[in-house]
Amino acid sequence: MNASSSAASIGVFDSGVGGLSVLRALRHRLPDVSLLYVADSAYAPYGPRSTEDITARSLRVTQHLVDSGARMIVVACNTATTAAIEQLRATWPALPFVGVEPGIKPAIARSRRKRVAVMATTATINSLRVRKLVELHGGGAHVHLQACPGLVDAIEAGRIDGPALASVLKPHCDSILAAEVDTVVLGCTHYPFIAEQIQSLLGPEIELIDTANAIAERAATQWLGPSSTAPRLRLQNTGDTAVMAALARQWLGFEGEVEAISLD
Repeated sequence: MNASSSAASIGVFDSGVGGLSVLRALRHRLPDVSLLYVADSAYAPYGPRSTEDITARSLRVTQHLVDSGARMIVVACNTATTAAIEQLRATWPALPFVGVEPGIKPAIARSRRKRVAVMATTATINSLRVRKLVELHGGGAHVHLQACPGLVDAIEAGRIDGPALASVLKPHCDSILAAEVDTVVLGCTHYPFIAEQIQSLLGPEIELIDTANAIAERAATQWLGPSSTAPRLRLQNTGDTAVMAALARQWLGFEGEVEAISLD
């Protein structure tokens, strides 16, 4: 391990490019901290995979981040947080972990009629963690859980606009409209990339909730590592780097190279 790879940093990972939405918030909140982001696109999407597979991939990627000098891990993936974060914390008990979870509590607080929907992967929607969040914060609210198979695949393939995306997205939005909600949680870090398209299909009266800023704030309160006058941003991908490079330019102004890595 060379000096540059072992420099203290926050490690961030997702099943693919979705966590770039969290990475953007982290850069804004912690501009003097080096960040290393891994997209496990070779194994994306995590949503249809078993809990055992998701946990195994999360352990493998986290080990790589730790070996690269990460002193905190941000699990920028709702599905991985749901399936694996307890195992990650048990494996590295001295390492701070920040996970993401659907913003059900803030959505209910903001909902005018206490009718909200959660858009997420099938694995997240079916998870015990989400059911507990609904039980904990739902109160008298109506919470519609909308699994969105196909969306992550479309975004990973770079289809973030046009008829190919609309054909996947519209049925999910139609179900949400039928549930007569006024607030929708973007319960997958991939979904902010298509927030404009979601808003267009749902209409202006429905508010979208994205928790990226809250995640960055939580990470900031736990970060005890050093700051840097020349923080580094490194992006790595276990699969095709082209879509990630394009989104990183658009969302982060990142003009560097996305490193191709193997984590088999």
